[in-house]
Amino acid sequence: MDNNFKLAPSILSADFADLKNALEICKDGGAHWIHIDVMDNQFVPNLTIGPVVVNSLRKKTKKFLDVHMMVINPEKLVEPFARAGADNITFHLEATNKPESIIDLIRSCGCKVGISIKPSTSINQLYPFLDKIDVVLLMTVEPGFGGQGYIEGSNERIRKLRSYLNENCFTNIVIEVDGGIKVHNARDVIDAGADVLVAGSEVFKSKNPVQTIKDFYKILD
Repeated sequence: MDNNFKLAPSILSADFADLKNALEICKDGGAHWIHIDVMDNQFVPNLTIGPVVVNSLRKKTKKFLDVHMMVINPEKLVEPFARAGADNITFHLEATNKPESIIDLIRSCGCKVGISIKPSTSINQLYPFLDKIDVVLLMTVEPGFGGQGYIEGSNERIRKLRSYLNENCFTNIVIEVDGGIKVHNARDVIDAGADVLVAGSEVFKSKNPVQTIKDFYKILD
């Protein structure tokens, strides 16, 4: 990997009473994306953000809004999030029996399309859809809560996916990695093949979130 990777701070770990400040932190630190974790307390055991919040964020930032839907029936939320201003909408392969129709729906709304899988789901299950999507989001913790540790063996999954993408000319697909990302392990994750790193608690729970974002971008200097 080169040094053109992007950081996507996850506002799940930010102060929900002051999300405007979270956006300012991302701007001042130079983060490229804003990661938005959407949970429904059914697919995962937590309840978080809906389209109204995304719409409010869209009014305050021009940054790339990366919506990660950890929900059942994801097709019901695609259009609301697209109207709210999402740039990318990612759904979980495990949450639907009709991934192709959801891919088509997201694309028809004018958004980039992402598919995510849990750590226990085989990389091979992504292969039939790679010619139709823009982003693969690999979870490196069990989805549902922030602050978890990076699962051992995740880098090998990233390498496997990167190798498959390169060998099959899917070089435009972005590999995004979400879960347990820290400044100290980011270099290894990028070297394994990641393009975008999601970091929540590492950024927003740090003493100096702006500097922490900058530190991520310095790791390949």
